[in-house]
Amino acid sequence: MSDSTRPPIAAKRPVSSTYHGITLTDDYAWLRDPGYPEVTDAEILAHVEAENAYFEAQMAPHQARVDALFKEMRARIKEDDATVPQKDGDFEYWSEFEEGGQYRKFYRRPAGTDEKHLILDCPALAEGLEYFKLGALSVSEDGRYLAYSTDTTGGEFFTGFIKDLESGALLPDRIENVNTDLVWAAGDSVIVYGRANEQWRVDRIFAHRVGEMSEDIELYHEAQLGFTASPGLSSNREWLMIGAGDNETSEVWLLPASDPFATPLLVKARQTGVEYDVDVRDDTLFVLTNDTHVNFRLATAPLSAPAEWTPLIEGSDEFYITGFDLFRDFYTVEGRLAGLDQIQIRYYDDPARVESIDFPQDTFTAGLGNNPEWAMEKLRLHYQSPITPDTVYDYDVASRALEVLKVQEVPSGFDPDLYTVERLHITARDGAEVPVSVMYRKDRPAGGPLHLYAYGAYGYAVPPGFSVTRLSLVDRGVAYAIAHIRGGDDLGREWYLAGKMQARTNTFNDFVDVARGLVAMGYTAAGKISASGGSAGGELMGAVINQAPELWGAIVAHVPFVDVLNTMLDESLPLTPGEWPEWGNPIESREMFELIRSYSPYDQVRAQAYPPMLVTAGLNDPRVTYWEPAKWVAKLRELKTDDNVLLLKTNMGAGHGGKSGRFEGLRETAEEVAFVLWQLGVEG
Repeated sequence: MSDSTRPPIAAKRPVSSTYHGITLTDDYAWLRDPGYPEVTDAEILAHVEAENAYFEAQMAPHQARVDALFKEMRARIKEDDATVPQKDGDFEYWSEFEEGGQYRKFYRRPAGTDEKHLILDCPALAEGLEYFKLGALSVSEDGRYLAYSTDTTGGEFFTGFIKDLESGALLPDRIENVNTDLVWAAGDSVIVYGRANEQWRVDRIFAHRVGEMSEDIELYHEAQLGFTASPGLSSNREWLMIGAGDNETSEVWLLPASDPFATPLLVKARQTGVEYDVDVRDDTLFVLTNDTHVNFRLATAPLSAPAEWTPLIEGSDEFYITGFDLFRDFYTVEGRLAGLDQIQIRYYDDPARVESIDFPQDTFTAGLGNNPEWAMEKLRLHYQSPITPDTVYDYDVASRALEVLKVQEVPSGFDPDLYTVERLHITARDGAEVPVSVMYRKDRPAGGPLHLYAYGAYGYAVPPGFSVTRLSLVDRGVAYAIAHIRGGDDLGREWYLAGKMQARTNTFNDFVDVARGLVAMGYTAAGKISASGGSAGGELMGAVINQAPELWGAIVAHVPFVDVLNTMLDESLPLTPGEWPEWGNPIESREMFELIRSYSPYDQVRAQAYPPMLVTAGLNDPRVTYWEPAKWVAKLRELKTDDNVLLLKTNMGAGHGGKSGRFEGLRETAEEVAFVLWQLGVEG
């Protein structure tokens, strides 16, 4: 029996492989179960469970604080909360949490009435399950049927169901291995969806005939390794759209929604590095693409010649277009200007007319919400900032007036006047100016502890939004900072490109330089900084502790992508081929092999002091497999020269997102905050 008071020590069983004349030796490769995604190897499970026991033993003295933090965080959440109803056709739809409920219930009512009807009861569906996640949710055009999908393992293989909303009964249909939206077509007689294969890749689009148990009909097969496919509908619901692509290239096919079995119309053949997205109004195709400008442009084309794109909004160095939506009488363009969200209303008959929706603060996040109807007159949108709870508006397009529909309630109280929010710019080592959003209490002593967060990959811009859980740090004197580092597209597409492939190390350098800049500016001190990141942000954590371990007082790495080289060398893994455009292909390119090896956190662990660390994993995670954090922690235990605590917690019945249910996830957040406060020596 293992001693849970001592850190587990994994056996070393070297496995060697050679690429480009370079031999790699992996002492901990045995932690990967050869039967994955089934994990049944008794020795592997025993090691993972020993790590969990060690985590529990080390956190046991701090359980009272975890409980107090959980209670505090839960008190900031309105438990019997509901979304604002939104009209779609003959009905208005919304969802609710009941008091103490872990999962939502979904409702509708005939528009303009108070006749409340429960259409999906997720608490009932989740009853008795260790894990439950709702995937797609889609009501048929005539309002009779509800199609939905669920995952009960965390492995992200969803099963689709169809419910008759008139009788309340489930149809016998079962749609297996769904991993896309469920799209109604052919007069509500067909559901179009994408099916995940054994490698968790969606390479085929099928049509399922409602109420029939016959084999589903394949509409599209994506043959290119690394490309995935997904279905959607045009805004006017007249066209079925099948998109295919990877992280840098895309292609779209169109089919009449009334006849998904017709011959598909190719918009434009794929061209490496060119991304595009489309929508349709009447006989005109609208295309958002980066073909002539890195920050994208909006173009149009006749449906009769869909590849002949005519400029509508030219690409701009200043305004980065991130999306557009078509409506009957106008269209919207979303983007970012100087890193801040923008929403524009534009008109088909007057291209020069541009109406921007203005927001008052220096750092915020804003965007369109659910606007399902073609003839919208009021647009639903959301706005928040680090000190502004999520606010739901309706924007009257004709009068240009904003109407507040709902402000996120904090039952235990929240006073924005207690806090300061700043937008800083810190110069990185190569001269780049990195934006940083900082929040702290006005009564916080200068130079105190600070928590630094970032993601830095896939062009994802971390929004400077509101968080009730963040207050548990900030109210104890810990400043909270978001580093808008390269790898995200916070300052435009170039900002993203400057943190990927050959430029990947800019992401790690930016984070370290932001930390050092915050020290130099007097916000904190070396050793008083905690940091966290998940998935690719977990890779960031691994890289920065190798580069500058002295800066960090605590590190939290959630499902960290740290075994980058081995994963990118294994094309049998679910995501690898589709990830090569993001990280590089080390199988084909010696240059990328050597670059990835030079920063891959697992490969770069060495004999030095490391900060205290909490690492998480999910046994069923198809995105970052459980063995990546397990191997990383094993190697850190072997080589680190310090006595700082190193914890690994693996969710045995969950995947990439951790435990399901809003309060189970909240308890894990309380554990994270308790760990950070413990290591930073913060009382209270």
